[in-house]
Amino acid sequence: FEIAQSRLGPGRIHHCMRAVGLAARCYELMLQRTLTRQTFGKYLAQHGGCQEMIADSASDIEAARLLTLSCADAIDRLGPQKARDKIAGIKVTVPELTSRVVDRAVQVYGGAGVCQDFPLARALVGLRTLRIADGPDAVHKRTVAGIEIKKAMKQLNFDGMSKL
Repeated sequence: FEIAQSRLGPGRIHHCMRAVGLAARCYELMLQRTLTRQTFGKYLAQHGGCQEMIADSASDIEAARLLTLSCADAIDRLGPQKARDKIAGIKVTVPELTSRVVDRAVQVYGGAGVCQDFPLARALVGLRTLRIADGPDAVHKRTVAGIEIKKAMKQLNFDGMSKL
């Protein structure tokens, strides 16, 4: 069991790196679509709603990338056991952030975003499956919360709770 657990951290890093790459590809497709498709006499990129989706997506991709990089660094420096909070955190946050990017790309494409002609629908399903395959988000959130509470208790010299 311990050997299997020790291998989960690097595996999650791998899944998150792939998710970031997939979201980045869908983001590129979204940008291409906004620069080639017109509605109401304007390119999609000229509409405020699309501009907001572009800005949000750029931020989400960067956040997911940096969280993954930070986790990989923590595993390298501290080892998987001491980086458990970061590992659990990226397991929840990165698929969520990248799914939002892909969902926005689907939205920009409209009906074409859910057809087989573009990889967006498949990407959305793949990212949602990733969230299920690696265990329930609630379990990973509980891990993060428990570690954070223990850190705070230690920092504040609080011993009022014997068990979380």
